[in-house]
Parts: sequence; C-alpha cells; structure tokens
Amino acid sequence: MTMDATTESAVTDDAVTDQAAALRALHVPGAPLILPNAWDAASARAVREAGFPAVATGSAAVAGVLGYGDGELTPVAEMLAAVARVVRVVDVPVTADMERGYGLDPAELAERLLATGAVGCNLEDSDPRTGELIDLEEQAAFLAAVRAAAGPALVVNARIDTYIAGDGDRAGAVARARRYLEAGADCVYPIGLSDEAGIGALVEETDGPVNILFKPGAPSLARLAELGVARVSYGHGLHKAAHAYAVRMIQAVSEGRSPY
Repeated sequence: MTMDATTESAVTDDAVTDQAAALRALHVPGAPLILPNAWDAASARAVREAGFPAVATGSAAVAGVLGYGDGELTPVAEMLAAVARVVRVVDVPVTADMERGYGLDPAELAERLLATGAVGCNLEDSDPRTGELIDLEEQAAFLAAVRAAAGPALVVNARIDTYIAGDGDRAGAVARARRYLEAGADCVYPIGLSDEAGIGALVEETDGPVNILFKPGAPSLARLAELGVARVSYGHGLHKAAHAYAVRMIQAVSEGRSPY
C-alpha cells in the first residue's frame, strides 16, 4: 500500500496532535506533571528511563551545553537542532523552552518547532535581552498568534515574569495568567513564585493549570500537589548541579586526586 503526500502529511499531523493532546492531559491540578528538565539527548534519555511521561528542555541549560549564554544568545537553528535530538531519543511528548521565540514571527516559530517533533513550548513575557516585561496585551497577541498558527498541535506554557522582572504583585500576575489563558495558552508559569501562600492564592485565582518552578526553599512536591499545582519544572537547576559536580571532579584530576 502506498500513500500520497497529502495522506502522509495528514497521518503525521494526526500523530503530532495526539502527542500534544497526551501532553495537555498530563496537566492535572492536584496531580502535577513533573518535569526534571533535560539539556541534551543523554539527559533526556535519563528522564525517560526514570519513568517520566514527558520530557522538557531548559533554555539556560541547553544554551550552556551549546556554548552560549542564556537570553536568546543561541542561534535559533542550533536551539531547534538540540530540541530535535531530544525528540529523537525518547518515545514521549517533548516540550521545549523557547524563551520568547528567538525573534521568529509566531507562524515561523510554530512551524519550525513542530518540525523538530516537539509538541509543547515555554514562551516568556519579558525581553530576554533587557529583562523588561512585555506589555500584557502585546504578549497576549503573540500567544494568540502562536496558537492560531499551531492549532492544537502545540501545548503552550505561558511564562509570567512579574516575580523576577516586575514588582511581584500577585494581582498583576493573576491578570496576566487569565489573559494568557484567554489568548490560547494551555498553562501559565509564574516563574520565581515559591512561597506557599502565594502559590495557593495564585492557583485559586487563576482559572487554569499553573506551573511552578521547583527550587531550594520551594514547597515539597506533595505540598505543591495539595495546593493545586498542575505542573512542576526544574528549570536549569539539575544541569547546574550536575555541572558543578563535574567541575569538582575535573579539579580533583588537576590536583592529582581521584575524581571518584
């Protein structure tokens, strides 16, 4: 049996949409999707072998591995190639940290990201180069355009940077969360929010899935679940710790000691 190009494309599109739907369904308030962010194919394999049902990349970690700084300093082709290598080695949905899109317009961003095989992305609402917050309506329009271009094939996690680039006011964060969900985001990510009371209040006031960054001092995974969180990310934390350990081992070798 042979397939013409149109049929083959439809089958591929259906498979991608199914993977996106599977990833979307894992965002359950009270039973969060846990994502120990990977930084290359080897770490992605480790995440999958540990039994996690999805794999996420972290932009800062991937950038470092590729020899660049965070903040969209990685050429977009290199970042997308790194995402594609992660997709290639795992059999579960992959979501990629795409900062604020690396200067691509929404349609091109959606097309090129989907071409890697990824079915999700993080998109942040501050300028990676200046650290300044993007106007709420400008960011909402950007997210809506990505959603329109990708349809249901991408799970969009809208990062809210008010706790790291703004005044940390919960009302402002909630306003952004609600607006981004209206614009088509599947989940909102108030990065930098780590106090228990603040997390609980934001989850309660946001009518949609909330992603929290796990870092030292954050509530436990069990407590985050009790607070109604739907997704927990580790950002570049695991890579940072792993790299620090490697540096210590290399230092030991330079001093004539066993690194083991």
